[in-house]
Amino acid sequence: MAKIETKNIRNIALLGHGGSGKTSLAEAMLYLTGETDRLGTVTAGNTVCDYDAEEISRKISISATLAPMMWKDIKINVIDTPGYLDFAGEVVQALRVADSAIIVVDGKAGIEVGTELAWDSVTAAHLPRAFFINKFDDNEARFGRVLDSLHETFGKNVCPLTIPMVRGGEVVGAIDLIDQTAHVFDANGRHSVEMIPDESKEAAAKYRDMLMEAVASTNEELMMKYFDGEEISHMEAVNAVHEGIIHGEIVPVFCGAATKLWGVWTMLDKITESFPRHTAKKQETLADGEKIDIVPEGEPAIFVFKTVADPFVGKMSFFKVMNGSVRRDMTLRNNTTGDNEKLAHIYTLRGKKQTEVEELACGDIGMVAKLNNTNTNDTLTWNKAFEYRKIVFPKPYYVKGMTPASKGDEGKISQSIAKMVEEDYTLRFENNPETKQLLIYGLGEVHLAVLAARLKSRFGLNIKYDTPKIAYREKITKSVDVEGKHKKQNGGSGQYGHVKMRFAPGEEEGLTFTVSVVGGTVPKNFYPAVEKGIQEAMQKGIAGFPMTHLAADLYDGSYHAVDSDEISFKTAASLAYKKMLEQAGPVILEPVGDLRVTVPDGLVGDVMGDLNKRRGSVMGMEPAAHKGYTTIQAIAPKVELLDYPITLRAMTQGRGSFDFAVTGYDIVPANLAAKIIEENKQQG
Repeated sequence: MAKIETKNIRNIALLGHGGSGKTSLAEAMLYLTGETDRLGTVTAGNTVCDYDAEEISRKISISATLAPMMWKDIKINVIDTPGYLDFAGEVVQALRVADSAIIVVDGKAGIEVGTELAWDSVTAAHLPRAFFINKFDDNEARFGRVLDSLHETFGKNVCPLTIPMVRGGEVVGAIDLIDQTAHVFDANGRHSVEMIPDESKEAAAKYRDMLMEAVASTNEELMMKYFDGEEISHMEAVNAVHEGIIHGEIVPVFCGAATKLWGVWTMLDKITESFPRHTAKKQETLADGEKIDIVPEGEPAIFVFKTVADPFVGKMSFFKVMNGSVRRDMTLRNNTTGDNEKLAHIYTLRGKKQTEVEELACGDIGMVAKLNNTNTNDTLTWNKAFEYRKIVFPKPYYVKGMTPASKGDEGKISQSIAKMVEEDYTLRFENNPETKQLLIYGLGEVHLAVLAARLKSRFGLNIKYDTPKIAYREKITKSVDVEGKHKKQNGGSGQYGHVKMRFAPGEEEGLTFTVSVVGGTVPKNFYPAVEKGIQEAMQKGIAGFPMTHLAADLYDGSYHAVDSDEISFKTAASLAYKKMLEQAGPVILEPVGDLRVTVPDGLVGDVMGDLNKRRGSVMGMEPAAHKGYTTIQAIAPKVELLDYPITLRAMTQGRGSFDFAVTGYDIVPANLAAKIIEENKQQG
């Protein structure tokens, strides 16, 4: 395949609510451009973009998938993204390398939560965007109602470029409001261009006037023409839409039915005419916030936005050529790691199909295999040492304990998980040193279910999920004076150690050990053994959890010139510790932290009520950066938030978000302590 010039490349991410038809739209685009010879469907499990076994079985998109196509000498790199919130990391990856986005909307359901979240994501990425109102093969789909809601929700710059074509009371195609033509597909999928039928002329005139008003608003000269009643020419309209999309002055709306191909032909035309190329923004942002010019003929630089751990191909690095062009066998320097990497073979991908290419131009997207020292978010350049702005991934808070189903698999679980975490930055793996439990963090139940399925299919590893253990601790509440004596005689040399100690709640975390022995009743060489005996005993308090914030003072004791040794004094110290536990009023501590919950204003009351049930203490509220949202600041116990990602999503229909960080420990209420102790005994 010959190199496509930068000016002829369009990178477009498809976003939207789950089930709105993003994958079906990508499939229709591939079919019309001749990249496929059949129109696959999600139901049949034979689409180009949803090729993964989990995607086929669940009938949802899980990964951001590349689908390049050619239309009128323009290369369109479509990136189909998941609509399910568990895979939000794939969306931010796609948006980092897209130059524009199309948000797909269900023509019957209208604006849904996923529509709003898609808009917010595109806004955060500072990208031009458009809407495609889908599913007009459903008689209950209503263009006017959905367009009005888009206009009201997202602003006056939302305006139609196409509207449904109606014949005999039924939608049969789409009308191009700029060209003022109708595009129709018959039952066999044959395309034809017709005059606008009489029954659609009134609607076409109404919506074209709305479009021309938006076109006129892009510059003063066109505004004067519009108000003077002069006709805005076809080319003026095309150029104004192009500039308006780039600068966010126009958010075009397309419509159709992807599974029937309606409206897709016209949308492809407008993408080639009016959607921005990579160089439209002129500069790229660096990791330090500085800007750097985009020079298509300059030194090569690529940004790795996605990594896949393929069991057969190896490590696959997906990249965008941000500057210059890259050729196979080129060696670039990874500015993140400092390693040199050879691009031995360069590919473009359409779904899972790989096509090797000699060269990719500035703005194009490709894949290279076996860059062993390169990861997602890395920048590779020819000479200049800089890093492009990195992708900020959603933080994973949904957590489960993880164990291999077979004892023989313990050795490979860490290695296999490491490869998956390398691929998916919204996963986090932790071996908790306190609870001795392997923990996996993700974005939700489906996310972790897919992880388990992939571990099995890729690495033959079967895993089980368990409830996460909480790293409880204990501390004492009273000061006590105790002694511990260890005396053992076995005929010959014996063992003898005797300590008197004062224990008190400590100021510092862990053990604060002091010695105030007078007169050598305990020799100095045994002090370390006493301290070590206490430290080892502190691994378990009266409820079985590690002890913390303990002050221990060795003030007296006795020894035997022959029988005393380090083991004896270590044992005596542990005996003193056990006596202390019986008298010093130990309590259980639980991890607590700062919680920030951001939700729509109308849901603040419900969320605060739920936080109260979770023993949360609300500390304050403030308007969020997102208009119409409030951020609630609270302190809450970690144990009460294990299911919070799922609960908050359900309460807010996916509109809520939160951040949580453990900041310390607090005493567990007495009514809950007994239950915790019993559960810990059962777990062993």
